[in-house]
Amino acid sequence: MSVLLLPNRMKDDDLTVTRIIISQLSDAGTQALLPDEFSADLSETQACFLPREQAFLQASQVITVGGDGTLLRVAPECAAYRKPVLGVNLGRTGFLATCEVGELERKIPRLLAGEYSLESRHMLLAQVAAHKWSRVAMNDVVLFGHSRLHPMDYTVYCDGVFVSRYRSDGVIAATPAGSTAYSLSAGGPVLDARAPVMVLTPVCAHGMHSVPLVFSADRHLTIVAEKDNREPVYASADSNAQCDMQPGDVLDLTTAPESLQLIVFDGSEQFHAIETKLMRR
Repeated sequence: MSVLLLPNRMKDDDLTVTRIIISQLSDAGTQALLPDEFSADLSETQACFLPREQAFLQASQVITVGGDGTLLRVAPECAAYRKPVLGVNLGRTGFLATCEVGELERKIPRLLAGEYSLESRHMLLAQVAAHKWSRVAMNDVVLFGHSRLHPMDYTVYCDGVFVSRYRSDGVIAATPAGSTAYSLSAGGPVLDARAPVMVLTPVCAHGMHSVPLVFSADRHLTIVAEKDNREPVYASADSNAQCDMQPGDVLDLTTAPESLQLIVFDGSEQFHAIETKLMRR
């Protein structure tokens, strides 16, 4: 058995937490794998350093060390390689990275003993054919104006049928996992992470009746950045990959063919996180 560690240097800047996990895995007779870019910093450990693709292929599970953003960045890779992932939280909230540093001593042995369950999280596939842009997002896909100095017009279709038109600062398409992020801040609902749905939430819409809409995950959504918009629109997937859409360009949204398997130790962790990390803030 081997476990791939993917640390975020911005969070675990001196790799102290990563060293703790490597030691725990080694003491349990489990090989810790890391991408070879970490070999110079962790040469004194018993970790094995491999090219990233080879490390993914060889690993049984993945542990990210950072926060939700760290897990979001590697989620498409984990899903593509079909590797379950556990996030160790060094960030502020930690809805997806559900293992706190203080829980490592308890949760790593449970991980190695197989005392956990896997929860599937579906992801969004966003495509802009005009720019040959295609990205997978675990949390959300966001459209917003170049300058945000004035609203843009967006038209939404579901399976080719007109649904709504928004004049707004932007539009958020979120998965259930991402419903507690940007979509929630913009007035969207909190969705059960297991629900096979996606939510479309306008950002600061100019209209009293512009409300979030929830769609079945098997729908095909089309969002058109209207031709009369004054400037380009940006599309981003999980706040990372960006596409510059010109007026008239079309964004297609479907559920990604691959899903992410999250390692959890309690089936109610999402609701525990909502109560402790949202309601008490």
